[in-house]
Amino acid sequence: MTTSPSLATSPSVRRGTGTPRLSLNRWTFRTTPLQEFLEATTARGIDAVGLWRQDVAEVGLDALRRRVDDAGLRVSSLCRGGFLTASAEADRAAALADNRRAIDETAALGAPTLVLVVGGVDKADKDLIGARARVTEAVAELAPYAAERGVTLSIEPLHPMFAADRAVVSTLDQALDIAEASGSPAAGVVVDTYHVWWDPYLERAIQRAAASDRLFSYQVCDWNLPLAAEPLNSRGYMGDGFIDFPSITRMITAAGYTGDIEVEIFNEDVWATPAEESAKIIAERFEQLVLPYA
Repeated sequence: MTTSPSLATSPSVRRGTGTPRLSLNRWTFRTTPLQEFLEATTARGIDAVGLWRQDVAEVGLDALRRRVDDAGLRVSSLCRGGFLTASAEADRAAALADNRRAIDETAALGAPTLVLVVGGVDKADKDLIGARARVTEAVAELAPYAAERGVTLSIEPLHPMFAADRAVVSTLDQALDIAEASGSPAAGVVVDTYHVWWDPYLERAIQRAAASDRLFSYQVCDWNLPLAAEPLNSRGYMGDGFIDFPSITRMITAAGYTGDIEVEIFNEDVWATPAEESAKIIAERFEQLVLPYA
């Protein structure tokens, strides 16, 4: 059974005084300045954040770690690595090098896992099966590097409508196939409700991930309708859409996952909401729809 989101450590001691196990993903507050985001998190007594590599680029790796430490926060994940589907050898080598940098950044931030969005179909050949094979090869190559640094790789299946441009991995079973093929305990999966809630084999796949200790992260947000012009931004606050959070969270709990639960919302209206107000809504919905079943 999966008892930790980290390859090397048990779950961190949680120091926050607010909602337990809740982590706020940086992209939920995409348009909020970094420091304001960190302050809104601590103001709610929340002690963990999921960060993005854009934050590293914005303020620098060392400065970002200092800001997080000064705020008394932990980093639950770093997003994102991946984009490993290119067919050209030079592009493949560049992607591997960039992912090694992402692994180093994850370790430097003290985050247990790097989220991998694997990449879409390469228009050069439009070979979907070949693209998945290239992802499998790349993860197998990267996993030992991650393991040496105490970092896990969380492969994220995305909804099939993103297969062309973002992820040729659409189901949790496909992600697990790739993780298991690596032969490394450092390769696993993240369950993001937005992307997998529709999967009729989800419960079985979560159990499969638990059996091989490859369930490294759990992310939640809702599926809203109508879809936005950019469907990626149709995520919503839990309870605003169509996802059954109690049921999926029970599956995750039965799998033995005890790590942070990140709220990751891409939504123009949420981004326009003041950070403290959005954090309040998230905490309330989390306490109603997720935490009782975690």
